[in-house]
Amino acid sequence: MNLEALEQRAREYIARERDRRFREEVEALLASGDSKELEDRFYRDLEFGTGGLRGLIGGGYNRMNSFVVTRATQGLCDYLKEQFPSKALSACIAYDSRRRSADFALATALVFAANGVKAYLFPSLRPTPELSYAIRKLGADTGVVVTASHNPPAYNGYKAYWNDGAQVVPPHDEGIIAKVGTVREIRSIAKEDALAAGLLVMLDGSMDDAYVDMVKSNLFRPALIKEKASGVKVVYTPLHGTGAMPFERIMGELGLPVVTVPEQREPDGEFPTVAYPNPEEAAALKMALELGKKEKADVVMATDPDADRLGVAVPDKSGNFVLITGNQLGSLHLDYILLTLKELGRMPPHPACIKSIVTTDLQTAIARSYGAECRECLTGFKWIADLMRRFEREGLDFVYATEESYGHLIEREVRDKDGISAAALTAEMTLYWRSKGRSLLDRLDELFLKHGFHEEKGFNKYFEGPSGMQIMSGIMERYRNNQPEQIGGLSVIEIRDFKIGKTWKPGKPLSDIGMPESDVLQWRLSDGTLVTVRPSGTEPKIKFYILSRTEVGPGGLDAARATSGIKIAAVETDLRKALRP
Repeated sequence: MNLEALEQRAREYIARERDRRFREEVEALLASGDSKELEDRFYRDLEFGTGGLRGLIGGGYNRMNSFVVTRATQGLCDYLKEQFPSKALSACIAYDSRRRSADFALATALVFAANGVKAYLFPSLRPTPELSYAIRKLGADTGVVVTASHNPPAYNGYKAYWNDGAQVVPPHDEGIIAKVGTVREIRSIAKEDALAAGLLVMLDGSMDDAYVDMVKSNLFRPALIKEKASGVKVVYTPLHGTGAMPFERIMGELGLPVVTVPEQREPDGEFPTVAYPNPEEAAALKMALELGKKEKADVVMATDPDADRLGVAVPDKSGNFVLITGNQLGSLHLDYILLTLKELGRMPPHPACIKSIVTTDLQTAIARSYGAECRECLTGFKWIADLMRRFEREGLDFVYATEESYGHLIEREVRDKDGISAAALTAEMTLYWRSKGRSLLDRLDELFLKHGFHEEKGFNKYFEGPSGMQIMSGIMERYRNNQPEQIGGLSVIEIRDFKIGKTWKPGKPLSDIGMPESDVLQWRLSDGTLVTVRPSGTEPKIKFYILSRTEVGPGGLDAARATSGIKIAAVETDLRKALRP
């Protein structure tokens, strides 16, 4: 796009943006003639990905700002009215602690109200899973949460939900995007007028009460918790996000002593004590781990800013805290849930769990060992929710869902990952294994001995700016045009290309994958290792996943760990070669 076209788009944006601060940003860029920054802000419109809209906060079509948020909401309203032409419509809106989240949430609610869609707005920040719960509880037709999850402070985002409390999937996401592209007028209304007309309703604490009660109702062993809770100490950090209020309340009502990291307890969109508010990153848990060691905690927990992800660390026999990965915690959860359902005589007729295509195969093995089915879906919890809908149609009994990026779902009342309920279950699970004289690490080793040692490694490569998408597309096409025969010295025995929806073995016919189209490639290696590459749906980066499985032989787990580490290092070396210029 040439400079003249960029400047024209910038002037058009200035005329349409109602927020003075964002207008002035772009006006200053035009005055300075900063062509590189103009290009980055206007070479494209910010698009929906696996997590909806997400981008840097600022003026421009390729940024998160009031215009982009309200245009998306207007398109959502137009689509809803087309889908439900004779229905009285309603929406639920929540937001997290990020910069401008409250402003964007209110602006969203006022567009809903101006379009005759009753807007239920949380008066202060709430976790994303509570938003999903509230949509279902209120019988709302849609919902929006303003969050950029675990991204750095400069980002914000907008996730749209359907009437079942799940993020939108095809055809609805495509339909909404099409409507957003045709928006010419954004209708809004003053807050006072919306309240007076009953089109804006501020939710009260009764929704919090209902959510908390729901989380507690999905625990399995209330008697064990009542008996043993006082003997277990939890150290917790909300990483300056939304988690403190529900987490502390639920743990308190269960009788579990919680020490919250004081420097990270209060909401703060600048995330001043961490470089990256992501419980997947060890650095983000540094303060919690230090406090955990000081307090001699039994478990350290962390939720991300919108409290839909959970990170966990537990002490080993020497008292040093060990981080449990998302894959490992998901495996422990699934094992505990199925074991408990069996022990209590509550195993449903057709138990089934869900994992994403980049989540460990250990969960498949665990499910099968209990006679349960394990289904796969694309990355992103909207696809997990989509499978939950299918379970309901097929008569399968949902028991658990997870993805490797620290997302877990225990209950059916929510249709998105829930870090709060996952924390409550983790606390109960810790108590249970402690009552058996074992730790979570002990149980994890038992699972490895039974099903093989499973280990994972992930890494990313960022490609910022207008050329970033083109570079990432080029990398994916090079892979497709030159499929590797070996990776890390191991033969490729199966290929899955989700872009064409086919899977095949070298020299064998193609067969259908049976999942929606997605720009993902997977290679199964001769030892069972699974390698995946895909561009991120929310950030300008390519993501690589290595899921290794190693048989546990006479040398035991230590030997299996050593072998696994060597295999993963060799695979990673080969994958990184593809990123070289």
